[in-house]
Amino acid sequence: MPDTDTMTTADTKPRTCTLPDADSARSQITQIIERGEVRHYQSRYAITDRAIGALTDVLGDANPIYTDDVAARAAGHPGIVAPATSLQVWAMNRLDEQLPPSPVDRAYQILQANGFTSVVAVNGDQTYDRYLRPEDRLHSEERVESISELKHTGLGEGLFITTLITFLDEADEQVGTMRFRTLWYAPRTQPDTITEA
Repeated sequence: MPDTDTMTTADTKPRTCTLPDADSARSQITQIIERGEVRHYQSRYAITDRAIGALTDVLGDANPIYTDDVAARAAGHPGIVAPATSLQVWAMNRLDEQLPPSPVDRAYQILQANGFTSVVAVNGDQTYDRYLRPEDRLHSEERVESISELKHTGLGEGLFITTLITFLDEADEQVGTMRFRTLWYAPRTQPDTITEA
């Protein structure tokens, strides 16, 4: 179990503070990775030309390959395509939708339980294997990809965790990926800039 000490708040009421335990957090999250735990999600709807048109109207993107079949074919596509950067849009769940347990959410809970109670986004990256087209219906696989060694940063001691979502079409062919990296840390009294040790 992680070490604990007792801190006194301004109103003099004592509270227990869990000291960060990087070894415990890394061990548990490494087991999630090694077991290959994944959350699968199936999008409810296939992509349509109308949905693409509505999206590009909102974005203000007038590229004709998204709305004009002739222009899309002239550009070498089999027909209208969706903007590559809209990849995640087509596989997002409703806010009120009940989802199966996620290994990513569990990893975040483990970090908090082991004293890394604050989080900051570091970076996100997407890759695109092909343009999405009307009638594509995506499903995704969400997993924890990696957990770092303990790092000493300007915000405090912490762990960098990288998650991966793989997007696939109905033929189970990969169409793109999204990686998201966050730093979970135990705050210092006076935070500064993020720097990896």
